[in-house]
Amino acid sequence: MEIRALGGQGLKVGAEGLGLMGMSAHYGATDETESLATIDRALELGVTLLDTAEGYGPFRNEQLLGKALTGRRDAAVVATKTGVEFTDEGTFLGHNATPEYIRHSADRSLRHLGTDHIDLYYLHRVDPNVPIEESIGAMSELVAAGKVGHIGICEAAATTIARAHAVHPLAAVQTEYSLFERGIEHDGVLDTLRELGIGLVAYSPLGRGFLSGAITTPDDFAADDFRRTDPRFQGENFDRNLAVVDRVRHLAAEKGVTPSQLALAWTLSKGAVPIPGTKRRRYLEENVAATAVTLTDADLASIDAVAPHGVVAGDRYAPELMTSLNG
Repeated sequence: MEIRALGGQGLKVGAEGLGLMGMSAHYGATDETESLATIDRALELGVTLLDTAEGYGPFRNEQLLGKALTGRRDAAVVATKTGVEFTDEGTFLGHNATPEYIRHSADRSLRHLGTDHIDLYYLHRVDPNVPIEESIGAMSELVAAGKVGHIGICEAAATTIARAHAVHPLAAVQTEYSLFERGIEHDGVLDTLRELGIGLVAYSPLGRGFLSGAITTPDDFAADDFRRTDPRFQGENFDRNLAVVDRVRHLAAEKGVTPSQLALAWTLSKGAVPIPGTKRRRYLEENVAATAVTLTDADLASIDAVAPHGVVAGDRYAPELMTSLNG
């Protein structure tokens, strides 16, 4: 797999990463044996960027990754996150990006991961009650202490990204980016990343599975799958969005690839490092094959015609979660 520079701070990763959240939380039943086998296969295929967070579980996902990397820590670029507060017992308390909490959660993540350093440490969400300069300052101290290699920020507004970068250079910004979610092309975030030389890590590059083409009804989800409350999977929104997927499916068939591969190849063509989440080897292998797909200018024009900005119906999160975006 191609190795890409992620930002301008010397961090290098495989062109496609792996999101681990669904292996422990939010997407129905979990299977540790298959999850560990999927991480093994990812490393074999050249996937190096493995993305987790202490909130995924909570803590179980970091512990899973630590188990997977026992005896081969240097094979992966480990990314985890802080700024969403949990007690040590796992009770969710809200946002907390104070320096005190960041230091506490970093040490806790290191224990759960079974390592002495985190390669890429993100601020998971901007805390509206804490100046970004204070949060990033604390993360910078972790870099100086050798506990963290590089820092990043998730779901932040362009002005916040610039302020954070002025305190300590950011290696990456992680945000939702896909054929279903192209907001950063229009709100200044993508321009800011290019101007400052910050890498883009795209989560949910398959539109939370919609762009796989495998979802045909909301009943495809387990009772505890959070997509049952996602506005894009509800009522008329679902039907309208399924029509977009059908058009993507036709383009993929013409190209001789799967819808997932077309969607991932598009994200890769934009210079992003996508981190599609999966908990099964067969989907991982399909996703990784997208790194070998080349899109022509004509292909990109056809994709833009069927999936332009704003074509998708519904907000990307339930109302109570939308308030935590673009901080």
